[in-house]
Amino acid sequence: MREFAALFAELDETTATNRKLEALQQYFSTAAPENAAWAVYFLAGGKPKQAVPTKLLRQFAIEYAVLDEWLFEESYQAVGDLAETIAHILPPPEKRSDVGLAEWMTERIGPLRGADPAVIREALFSYWNELNTPERFLFCKLIGGGFRVGVSKLLVTRALAAIAAVDSKLIAQRLMGWTDGSVRPTAAKFLQLIAAQSDEEHKLRGGQPYPFFLAHQLQGDPAALGELTDWQVEWKYDGIRAQLVRRGALNYLWSRGEDLISERFPELCSLRLPEGTVVDGEVLVWDHANDVPAPFAELQRRIGRKTLSAKLLAELPAVLVCYDLLELDGVDLRALPQHERRALLETQVAACDQPQLKISPLIHAASWEALATLRTESRNRGVEGMMVKAKSAQYGVGRTKDVGTWWKWKVDPYSIDAVLIYAQAGHGRRASLYTDYTFAVWDDDEGHGERRLVPFAKAYSGLTDAEIAQVDNAIRKTTIEKFGPVRSVKPTMVFEIGFEGIALSSRHKAGIAVRFPRILRRRDDKTVEDADTLDTLKGLLAAAGA
Repeated sequence: MREFAALFAELDETTATNRKLEALQQYFSTAAPENAAWAVYFLAGGKPKQAVPTKLLRQFAIEYAVLDEWLFEESYQAVGDLAETIAHILPPPEKRSDVGLAEWMTERIGPLRGADPAVIREALFSYWNELNTPERFLFCKLIGGGFRVGVSKLLVTRALAAIAAVDSKLIAQRLMGWTDGSVRPTAAKFLQLIAAQSDEEHKLRGGQPYPFFLAHQLQGDPAALGELTDWQVEWKYDGIRAQLVRRGALNYLWSRGEDLISERFPELCSLRLPEGTVVDGEVLVWDHANDVPAPFAELQRRIGRKTLSAKLLAELPAVLVCYDLLELDGVDLRALPQHERRALLETQVAACDQPQLKISPLIHAASWEALATLRTESRNRGVEGMMVKAKSAQYGVGRTKDVGTWWKWKVDPYSIDAVLIYAQAGHGRRASLYTDYTFAVWDDDEGHGERRLVPFAKAYSGLTDAEIAQVDNAIRKTTIEKFGPVRSVKPTMVFEIGFEGIALSSRHKAGIAVRFPRILRRRDDKTVEDADTLDTLKGLLAAAGA
């Protein structure tokens, strides 16, 4: 735990890529394999399950520190992060722990999940007494399920490739599935991860997917890409990016986030595919009556259900819209050019002849201008825009251009001017700044007797560090009330909020939910009274046909 806590602190304290890379290489070069395996899991994006309820964590921290509850709450509001607050208010430890990360996770933290409160209390008191401040901070993050670290998976891949002396693309391929929480990280898995390249590499994959090839955002005039005939154009669907893998007589469905989602979509995992086949595509709920994708909100209904009844499966049928073939008859096809993979994909989808398996249709146009005209129909078709893929492109790893390029040519986002009404502190290096905001629009419904602000979205991205500092200063000066880490502020600031989709929602006060909200800019040219209304949102909803 000590070594990983030191690594976590160093990664959190710096924004320098080279320094982070050096820290990662140093850790993986010296850590025991069983501990390194868990570190890879967390650093690559794996999420620990909450082992101790937040209420108990706060209660026992207050008892251990012998603090009045009001003083703990004041400290929490000043710090803005529960784990950091606890780490600082606890008295110094009387012991030192040499227990490694793997043992902490499997023998200490794991058994706390679902344990009796008295057992949890005794364990926490014992563990806190052998951890210093940085280690306590990490420990509280792990047991609270709130672990996040400022390092990209790409950087972790580069560090592992360096110590293993193998191609980073091979490490990226081996890392697929590492963050699936149903499989425990082990020393054997880590040693296999950094082993020399083997002729048996492909046979070791089992049901694992390939690293996903990602697209770049297309800005400016697409004609700058050259001749349209050199590009393959498709619609960009709004679903779950996934790979369907058929190996060992079983189907595996993996999301881009490396979650094994087979159980959530049984109709896709029952598809009859040839052995040794891997298809890349988009999971969607499909309106078969009109032969169009259903709104993303319908897919969310599927995602949010733990139990899939026969009625739900009939009402919200899922399909896989296929747009690439990565493996056939056990042969890796990723080095083939895009147009050859597409031809093989068309043959395979036609041969399967199953309604749950669709092929992404190609879009044909005489010119870039004609294509741009078709793109304006995107929202009416239930898509986000277009995908533009070089016909000569291989299937790469991540967002790269070294083997050809995919571009996403999305339609402009919806936007609305909204008022900031709540704020919460961020995490990591921004834990002392208010960076997470709740925005509202005006409800002019006369039935309420007066005009009022109704919250409709939360957003935390889109501002520069300098802009965040300015907003943070304004929030502190205009705070009305405090609710734990949240501040209610006097409505004084207007922001333009962009989002990709909009749908009805009974869970939101506004009755409307937006997809991927983000801050486009601060509107100092507008007063609070000039902000948009709920009727404006409803107009966007109607225009979207939702």
